[in-house]
Amino acid sequence: MQTAMRSFVFQYPKTIALVTVTGVGLFGVKKWMAGGVCRSKARLDGKVVLITGGNTGIGKETAVDLARRGARVILACRDMDRANKAAEDVRKRSGNDSVIVKKLDLASLQSVLQLAKDVLASEARLDVLINNAGVMSCPKWQTEEGFEMQFGVNHLGHFLLTNCLLDLLKKSAPSRIVNVSSLAHERGQIYFDDINQDNEYRPWKSYSQSKLANVLFTRELSNRLQGTGVTTYSLHPGVIRTELGRHFWPTMPLWKRVVYTPLMFLIKSPTEGAQTTIYCAVEESLQNQSGLYYSDCAPKTAAPQGLDDEAAKKLWDLSASMVGLT
Repeated sequence: MQTAMRSFVFQYPKTIALVTVTGVGLFGVKKWMAGGVCRSKARLDGKVVLITGGNTGIGKETAVDLARRGARVILACRDMDRANKAAEDVRKRSGNDSVIVKKLDLASLQSVLQLAKDVLASEARLDVLINNAGVMSCPKWQTEEGFEMQFGVNHLGHFLLTNCLLDLLKKSAPSRIVNVSSLAHERGQIYFDDINQDNEYRPWKSYSQSKLANVLFTRELSNRLQGTGVTTYSLHPGVIRTELGRHFWPTMPLWKRVVYTPLMFLIKSPTEGAQTTIYCAVEESLQNQSGLYYSDCAPKTAAPQGLDDEAAKKLWDLSASMVGLT
C-alpha cells in the first residue's frame, strides 16, 4: 500500500500539489468568510433577553449562546410549533431550562401589542432586546394593516415592539437594543413618497429600504435614549446559510443556482453568522457606545444614507404615524 502511494506521488506530483494548494486555499477563504468571533466571556445570570425570530438561523444560534451565559431567553416567534421545538433544542444545547416561547407575528401590529403586553405583565426586567426576525425579497405581499411586507415586518413591527418595551428596558438599565440589519442597506433609500412601494415594487429595492430603516432607527433611537442607560446597535451578520433566502432562491435562473450551489460551502453557517449579534449583546467594551453599525464583531461605517440624522428623524415620525404611536 505504501509502495503504491509513493509511486502515485512520484507519478503525479503536479496534480497532488494543485489539489493541496486548492484545498488549503478554499479552507483559507472559508475561514476569511466566517468573519469575526465574539470573544467576550460575559455572563448573563439574572438577565432577560428577548429575541424575535429565534426559532431558526442566527436567531436560534444567538439564543443558544446567550442561554449558555445564564440568561433567561424569550423566543418571540410566529410559528409556535417550530418555536417550541427550537426552544427544546436550545435548552438541551445550552443546559439552561429558562428558555420560553411567546407568540409574535410582526406582520400584525395587534400581535406586536399583545406580545408587549404579555412581556410587561410577566417579566420584571428586560436587559437585551434583539430585533432579529425578518423577511427577504418576498413577492408584493401586505401586512395585516396593509403595509408592504418587508418594510412592515423588518422595520415597523420592530419599531412598535421596541417602543412598547422601552420603559422596561430603561428600568433594567444598563440594557441594550440590537437591530439586525444588512449590508443591503448600502443600496437602500427611504422612499418617503412611496413607502409601501405601490408605484414600482421590486423585492430587492424594498428589502434594501427596510434594512436602511433598521440602521436609521438605531441611530435615532440612540439620540432619544441618551442618558437613560439604554444603548442601541445595528449590524450586518454576513452572508449566511439560513431560511431567509427562501423567497429569493427559487426566483434565480437555473444556471445561476448551478453556479452558486458549490459556493454555499464558503458562506457563513448560522453559528458564524450569529457572532456579531452576540458581540453587540454582550461585549463589555460597547457599554458606552450607542447608535453605531457593526460587522464581523467590529464597528464599521454605515453607508452615507445611514448616517443622515434628518432622514432618521423623518423616518421616526412617519413610522410612529403608521403604527399609531403618539
